[in-house]
Amino acid sequence: MPEPDLFLLFVRPLNSANIRYIIGGSVAAIFYGEPRLTHDVDVVVVLNTTDIQNLIDVFPEPDFYVPPREVIVEEVARGTRGQFNIIHSATGYKADFYPAGSGDELNVWGFRNKREIQFEGEPLSLAPPEYVIVRKLQFFREGGSERHVRDIRAMIAISGEQMDNARLHEWIQLLGLEAEWQTVAT
Repeated sequence: MPEPDLFLLFVRPLNSANIRYIIGGSVAAIFYGEPRLTHDVDVVVVLNTTDIQNLIDVFPEPDFYVPPREVIVEEVARGTRGQFNIIHSATGYKADFYPAGSGDELNVWGFRNKREIQFEGEPLSLAPPEYVIVRKLQFFREGGSERHVRDIRAMIAISGEQMDNARLHEWIQLLGLEAEWQTVAT
């Protein structure tokens, strides 16, 4: 697991503000797979105008660096591929926030199929493992990092029985990730 205190620095404020989110990326891969070091948490968020202000309010300066409101508004308005960071000042631990966007069907599916768990007494919304794998395949295609391949293999080995393999393969085909999947599967 990621360092609990650092991880919860972002989960607790999101929960207190009732902002809809799912945790993806390496942190989710750790929950479904094997522990490893990570220096950030990936958070997909649903933000409207009120939520943007609530997000800014629950991560106060100087405890956190939060980009200016207009930057967040611009990233949310992108529809797809928006992103901004919030950084905990004392530790340097970072959260990469990805607005869910209206044009990303995988995000819609991820929110609809999220896994609600308790972690250190705090409710946590995890992206489903199939979502995490598909996103890691996309990042592998973009950057080639073997870290994504290792994460996916560990998730399959440990949590494979919990996955909807038919749905996973549908997303792989829909997003044209067959070549990346072959790298993982071999």
